[in-house]
Amino acid sequence: MIRCKNISKIFNVNKPNELTALKEIDLKFKEGELVILKGASGSGKSTLLSLIAALSKPNVGEVIIDEKRISKMPDNFTSLFRRENVGFIFQKYNLIPTLSAYDNIILPLIPTNPNEKQLHKRIDELLKTFCIEDKKDVLVKNLSGGEQQRVAISRALINNPKIIIADEPTANLDAKLSLDFIEIIKSLKNDATTILIATHDPLFFDLDFVDKIVELKNGEVIDVSHS
Repeated sequence: MIRCKNISKIFNVNKPNELTALKEIDLKFKEGELVILKGASGSGKSTLLSLIAALSKPNVGEVIIDEKRISKMPDNFTSLFRRENVGFIFQKYNLIPTLSAYDNIILPLIPTNPNEKQLHKRIDELLKTFCIEDKKDVLVKNLSGGEQQRVAISRALINNPKIIIADEPTANLDAKLSLDFIEIIKSLKNDATTILIATHDPLFFDLDFVDKIVELKNGEVIDVSHS
């Protein structure tokens, strides 16, 4: 489903501060797999996720998803691709604090002119799933960290994406909320969603439902293990 074909990502090309963030990465991920990207800060995990999510493009190589060469698409097509296929859970949530939980969740679908009745039903399902139905109209700035993360997850799922991408999702959570998040991920995997998680949280490394762990160091893959 996802192919990273010999991709390299270089920032500040031909400048004194040129930085090679990824070096000739060649990976394949199957539909429905749960993949953990591990490695220290600066190893290239977030850069790799941004390429797979079509948030940026490699300098060398290709990212191919469902036989679509997304790294070669013009920006307007990659935006449409993301909206239809990818849910991204950011480390710092990237919510708009002055909007309600409901309004934050609905934001990704505003450009699509969704059916209002179906949309309300979908949002209500998500709010109930993540036990925040009573926070629907509360401004995000007044929510706890765990509640904000559940809003962020709901926003990532609102378009029923084929792919969920999470960047250090438990970095701002306590132990209990981290375990809650893992249960959410397990339920998503049971729905055959493809899930990629970048983390250095050891909680993820021994989960029995993880399909593959990819270890990165200095922008290179140094190990791929299968469960």
